[in-house]
Amino acid sequence: MHFSDLGIAPTILRALETAGYTSPTGVQAEAIPAAIAGRDLLVSAQTGSGKTAAFLLPALTKLSERSTGKGQGPRVLVLCPTRELAQQVEKNALEYGKDLRWMKTACLVGGASFGYQTRALSRPIDLIVATPGRLMDHMRSGRIDFSRLEMLVLDEADRMLDMGFIDDIETIVKATPETRQTVLFSATLDGTVGRMAEKMTRDPQRIEIARTETSGGTIEEHLLYADDLNHKHRLLDHILKESGFDQCVIFSATKAYTEELADKLSDQGYSAACLHGDMPQSWRNRTLNDLRRGRIKILVATDVAARGIDVPTITHVVNFDLPKQAEDYVHRIGRTGRAGRDGTAITLAESKEFHKVRRIEQYLKRQITEGVIEGMEPTRRPPKGPRRNGKPGGYGAQGQRRGSSSGNGYGRERREGGYGRGTGSSYDKRGPRSSSASQGQRSTQRAD
Repeated sequence: MHFSDLGIAPTILRALETAGYTSPTGVQAEAIPAAIAGRDLLVSAQTGSGKTAAFLLPALTKLSERSTGKGQGPRVLVLCPTRELAQQVEKNALEYGKDLRWMKTACLVGGASFGYQTRALSRPIDLIVATPGRLMDHMRSGRIDFSRLEMLVLDEADRMLDMGFIDDIETIVKATPETRQTVLFSATLDGTVGRMAEKMTRDPQRIEIARTETSGGTIEEHLLYADDLNHKHRLLDHILKESGFDQCVIFSATKAYTEELADKLSDQGYSAACLHGDMPQSWRNRTLNDLRRGRIKILVATDVAARGIDVPTITHVVNFDLPKQAEDYVHRIGRTGRAGRDGTAITLAESKEFHKVRRIEQYLKRQITEGVIEGMEPTRRPPKGPRRNGKPGGYGAQGQRRGSSSGNGYGRERREGGYGRGTGSSYDKRGPRSSSASQGQRSTQRAD
């Protein structure tokens, strides 16, 4: 199947072809024709499945037909849980809609200039991508008119509810026309998300995509147990030295420790930086731009700050701390294995956290291969459970791949050229110290 079979406007198809996108993912093949037909949609799809294009391409097809309605408010509104994800969505919209030269967009997020956003809203606007909190700020000021809104999209609705935006979302929805089309994407459609969806949709079509679907790449997953924090640091040091990574994202549970760990790695000679919600938006934007350009080799981040990061050259993800929620594991490892490339995800856990690991595995409906590094074996092992592959196996034993039943083993061979230590820029929480790394190549086989 090709994008040309889905009913997408010719102007949008040309942009996709220019970017090298030809074949839709599963969620795109199901959601795009239904959305173009005007159906309300409830879509369960994971990060990396191509969900952004699944709602943007129908939205842009709608915008390709010039509106004759009065007013200057948006025709399409996309709500996202974080600034980074909202900025990525707007970037994708401008890429896919580059031939819609009349299209005006605005990205309304916290941490950016309120005055600049106000000026953008003072002229006719076609597409708004926003976080709920900042959109509410503009609504209270009376600067947004939703009278001509045709399409409302809620991206990662489950995360917005987890972050406490349910009241804001309900207020925003009430301000929009009842005739609007509503498209909701979420990792799960049960519980609170399902109840909220019932209130805001009309006879929705439900689309559920298997959790194992990716954007074409394969992610090999590994689990290493550690005795304590010092042991985790020794494991991390070995991983960074032996993995031959191109770029790596390390997840930490706290904002403070992202800074501490990024500083520690910078002192060791890595081009490392941190990313968390308390950083000024200008620093966050600069950090993400340098990551995309390859100037940063290691990004230490919190869950929320890393949402929406789309850098195909990220080859490794390390869960230095376990995620608080099982579904966040999927979002984390989805930072690698993008655009048809393979990736590696390594999770570090203390033996006392084995129950958290089991919850993740229950959510995944599969097991993560447990291994050890020779000479760094944990002295305390988690209780033996119903794991079918509980034997130690060794670091480099067969790894569990997302979308595959077997792997070639992680870390068995060190790649030629090592891991890039001592090259590129040296970062700390204040921003860049220097830069010299070259920009990584970008693969454009699938549309996100």
